[in-house]
Amino acid sequence: MEYPNARPGQSPAAATTDIAALPDPALAPELGQAVGRTVIAETAVAKVAGIAARSVAGVHSLGSAPSRALGAIRDAVGSTDHASGVRAEVGETQVAVDINLVASYGSPLHSLANQVRAAVYGAITDLVGLQVIEVNIEVTDVYVPPPAKTTTPDREALQ
Repeated sequence: MEYPNARPGQSPAAATTDIAALPDPALAPELGQAVGRTVIAETAVAKVAGIAARSVAGVHSLGSAPSRALGAIRDAVGSTDHASGVRAEVGETQVAVDINLVASYGSPLHSLANQVRAAVYGAITDLVGLQVIEVNIEVTDVYVPPPAKTTTPDREALQ
């Protein structure tokens, strides 16, 4: 096979290739030819899954307590880890995802898990193009917001 780029020790003039001999990428599916190989990293799939999971109402945060603490530090310096709390195992055509999340109090947990699962399935199928085998969800905690602060007048001001 001829290479369009010079190999080590080869002059650029010797690396010329007939452009007409290369397959047209637009015609590759019609011709049944593989033009190249695409590798999608597990971190890329985990980010897509993390963004999809966070978009569901009732998800307070993703990750375990230590990863959330590290995430708070990251947020303070203006950085974000969209894959925190998400682990993806990627094969050639399939993917499995594990998600650890903290639910907001008042959200039905099974319903929330099903909504997150559906969002992750859809996002990975649409954006990544891999078949999703499973999405395992572990609800590690429930976030209860602190009570609202009420202002009481000073006793001295009342006297």
